[in-house]
Amino acid sequence: MAYYLVLDLEMSGTDVGWHEIIQIGAVLYNENWEELGQFLDNAFPENQEAFSIPAQEVHGLSWEELQDAPMLHELLPELEDWILEKIGIRKPTKIQKENTLRNVMICGQSVINDINFLKFAYKKEKIKWAYSNTLIDLHTLSYFVFEIFRQNQMDTPKGRSLGKIAEFFGFIREDSLHNALEDAVLTGKCFQKIMEFTKKMKIEN
Repeated sequence: MAYYLVLDLEMSGTDVGWHEIIQIGAVLYNENWEELGQFLDNAFPENQEAFSIPAQEVHGLSWEELQDAPMLHELLPELEDWILEKIGIRKPTKIQKENTLRNVMICGQSVINDINFLKFAYKKEKIKWAYSNTLIDLHTLSYFVFEIFRQNQMDTPKGRSLGKIAEFFGFIREDSLHNALEDAVLTGKCFQKIMEFTKKMKIEN
């Protein structure tokens, strides 16, 4: 069975290897895009020099607020255990854990950036990468979906930012400051809407 992990990360900046993950937000869905649970936790930043003011203006998290957050080597397994728990697996064997997480596809808006940060963190913490190598990117997917809509004389947004895509589907981001979970929830709602449309699409021979 496939599962979809809609993921959003907040980072201390934009450069993988220098800046760090400081917050993980995620929503887990089953293969029918039914929500199984939501996850949010901060991560302790080790590199104060890399903690950038422009990034802080986006996520609103201060260095001081993150001092009691778990380290990434604690948070990454915590996320994996949360996924397994939401799927309904408690105290899995090593093989059972690996086989289950391998069927979890990471999804998000411009998600390759988040995956690059996450994979770097896994490598740095010497933890084996757990998830499927299949990713689903809302930014890319919306390009093709909106093109289909245009061919059917439907109005589509000019941009494909998360805010523009969400607004098209009737969802509004309420605040300029946002945490990772809020963006993951918004992204997940957009995926659900797109998946609803795909069920209605038919190819004419």
